[in-house]
Amino acid sequence: MSKHASLPGFRDFHPEEMARRTQVMSAWREVARRYGFEEYDGPPLESLELYIEKSGPEIVNQLFNFTDKGGRDVALRPEMTPTLVRMLGTKIKGMPRPVRWYSTPQLFRYEKQQRGRLREHFQLNMDIIGEESVLSDADLLASALDVLRILGLTAADVVARVSDRRLLHAALVELGVTEESMAIAYNVIDKVERDPRELCLARLGEIGLDRDRAGKALSLTDMTLDQFAAAHPGNEVIAKVADDLRVYFAALASLGFGDWATFDMKIVRGLAYYTGIVFEIFDRKGELRAICGGGRYDRLFSALAGVDVPALGFGFGDVVLGELLKDRGLAATASRQLDAVVVAVDDSSREAALQTVARLRGAGRAVIFPYRTGAVGKALKAASSSGARDAIMIGPDEAARGVMKVKRLADGSERETTVEEYLAGTT
Repeated sequence: MSKHASLPGFRDFHPEEMARRTQVMSAWREVARRYGFEEYDGPPLESLELYIEKSGPEIVNQLFNFTDKGGRDVALRPEMTPTLVRMLGTKIKGMPRPVRWYSTPQLFRYEKQQRGRLREHFQLNMDIIGEESVLSDADLLASALDVLRILGLTAADVVARVSDRRLLHAALVELGVTEESMAIAYNVIDKVERDPRELCLARLGEIGLDRDRAGKALSLTDMTLDQFAAAHPGNEVIAKVADDLRVYFAALASLGFGDWATFDMKIVRGLAYYTGIVFEIFDRKGELRAICGGGRYDRLFSALAGVDVPALGFGFGDVVLGELLKDRGLAATASRQLDAVVVAVDDSSREAALQTVARLRGAGRAVIFPYRTGAVGKALKAASSSGARDAIMIGPDEAARGVMKVKRLADGSERETTVEEYLAGTT
């Protein structure tokens, strides 16, 4: 046993875990391809100031940060959006819009470990930059849901809960919440499913809402979209956003995800920079943390890069998704896909055996060979346990005649053939 264990919250990827990681990342890349996104990446180490500008100084408590040998305050990236904004910056002005970029970075946060949360994870980030249409919001959520569909999950397994920050803001303003207290009100609504009702009422009371108005604020979270709109007659902002959301949900249905999403005002998203439609995806059983979350952040480019451009995106981590796939029996297992094991019967056959290996590999077949000749019985037993389909044996006679003996390990049948016939599948 090694005296050096992995750090808390960090993972080793043995073949079994690597198979699941590959399964997830293959689905991410396939969906990005289907939806027309281009891949980008950035450095894992960024200026600490980049994250403080976006999230405030309190973010430092969640970072792996230090002063480097050049005296710079730096941090391992906890998220990808600030890097995206930095990379595009003023370049977006000369680029065809919308820009559709994706990345699959490894991210780091110094957080308390729990199921579905570690101190590092891989994440799919998909962002659409330079587009205001609500159809882009629907297309973005469709891409996230398509990842889950490719992995074998259905609308019976997961649900996207959708809200809009503009609706909540307008309703809270009507109730008398000031802009200075809006972040606290958002936080209360965001935690309404976890915190006791009396605690939520008390916290809203602290920002000036009496019990009646605080109760009305909490009741917003139980309304359907139509109920929400009807409860605020004459509010032009709410009427406009409600119309946008109707278009949004209709587009999702046309894209094949009508049963996968629902309106839910309890979804706020903790990050302050969201400005419009927001969503989080959960397992239907409610056993896990959010699988994916994102939304529209139209003012972030202006705040960080001085460029006024609309934007939306999401982050889709691998940890919670991996837990869900395991729970549903959909997680990949490690399996070496071997076509054949080539066995040299003796030393005189080694050259012919290695040449056969080279020809088969050159044709795209997965082939290994024992590094020691002789002990054919032992080699065949090892070939069978390796998961290979065939054992190919070459002795002096086969080498002289340019043929090989092929044993199909599943049924024990044997045949003599050439490399050409084997590759052509004619024998």
